[in-house]
Amino acid sequence: MIKKLFTVGLSVVVLSSVVSVVYAQRNPRGTAKFDKGGKFVMVEYGRPSLKGRDMLGQLAPGKAWRMGSDKSTTFTSTADLSFGKVAVPTGSYSLWLKKTGDKEFTLVFNKATGQWGTEHDLTQDTYYVPLTTTTASEKVEMFTIEFKEAGKGAEIRLLWDTSILSAPFTMK
Repeated sequence: MIKKLFTVGLSVVVLSSVVSVVYAQRNPRGTAKFDKGGKFVMVEYGRPSLKGRDMLGQLAPGKAWRMGSDKSTTFTSTADLSFGKVAVPTGSYSLWLKKTGDKEFTLVFNKATGQWGTEHDLTQDTYYVPLTTTTASEKVEMFTIEFKEAGKGAEIRLLWDTSILSAPFTMK
């Protein structure tokens, strides 16, 4: 009888834990990947919807955003990358978006990965890449990260509302 109660109790705890994790991840997850010469860069991230909000406008200058929702955004590269003068070595990082001015943003590579998206440890910020801001012709409701082939490499693009934030890079 006690063994049966223990088994039932353990099952309830495990099921509750699984339901809690699924419930906490309310937004769909997305993946963007770019392959070139047998190497790749990939981003896995949460995809919140605007729902009438101005999310990038709400971000205060000097503050960082997790670039998605729920679990932090993970950037993985099997190649050394060059974002202009900023070299980012092969590896995995969490990505953050830092607002540096009214419509100016910086892509922040952080050594810590796998944390909940609001657990940003500034001491782990390692590389800072300035982003170019342009205006899209059509509104994007769901936050999107994509790679677009460009020159000898690609460009990472963050699309939301009518904003396109981007930075070109090459792979070594």
